[in-house]
Amino acid sequence: MVLPIEAALAPRGRGVPRLHRRPLWRAAGFLQDLPEWTGTAGALAFLSATVFYALVVGGYARTVSESLTSAAGFEIAAVKLSGQKETTEFEILEALEIQAGTSLALFDAAAARERLSRIPWIETVSVQKLYPGTLQVSIDERDAFALWQRGDSLSVIDAKGQVISDDVDGRYANLLMLVGHGAQHRGAEVLDALGAVPELRSRVRAARLVSDRRWDLLLENGITVRLPEHDVARALDDVMRMDNETGLLTRDITVVDIRLPDRVVVRLTDEAALRRKAEMKTRSKTRRSGGDA
Repeated sequence: MVLPIEAALAPRGRGVPRLHRRPLWRAAGFLQDLPEWTGTAGALAFLSATVFYALVVGGYARTVSESLTSAAGFEIAAVKLSGQKETTEFEILEALEIQAGTSLALFDAAAARERLSRIPWIETVSVQKLYPGTLQVSIDERDAFALWQRGDSLSVIDAKGQVISDDVDGRYANLLMLVGHGAQHRGAEVLDALGAVPELRSRVRAARLVSDRRWDLLLENGITVRLPEHDVARALDDVMRMDNETGLLTRDITVVDIRLPDRVVVRLTDEAALRRKAEMKTRSKTRRSGGDA
């Protein structure tokens, strides 16, 4: 029987219904063992990956993640602060950079710690996550050690001489003022010396470093005490002994120079110098009159 040429060229099985055919991929090795829903799952996975890629490229991945984790109950709802005295809450919250809807799970505690450490008053700081929605910030601040004046600038410094703040007000009135460049790094030596004579320390308003070698003490009543470069403790003891015996630091003088170990030189105020000059003239006239008689 001769078939028409069209029938001879037709593929085999053309007359078999498509629904009853066995897919080629099911007959190809291990693929035939895959469940029937594999194709659907793969399509969904591909779609999810495409969406995620689009979010990353468009810069929305972080926003979506924040929204999802916050909606799941991990939004930062409270911030607990401890240890701050000079640092304001506004400065801390500004450094934390917390916004409405910020997720605790995605919050970068290390970066927040770095930002907080840049605040001048803060020496050390810890940032802890307390799930589900609390951030705990513990602060250890620097101690105000002294004031440092150089020219027209005045700052609060710590014991290492580092500037903490240029905002100086009445809270720091009892701190010793260190005057001059380099004085901020040597404040401990003069404060330690004055610590041994507290009755004098309470009367000292400032300490000025001279030629990076020695100190001048500026008292509240305007008297300047010139200290030696060495053996400062002995010099201070001598000053206090003379003050107790003669009231040296309450007289009409402007300078007490104790740089030399064997003598004390004082400089009178202008008024006291004029009075002394007048007294000397009177005494001289009295002596001459007595001699003529």
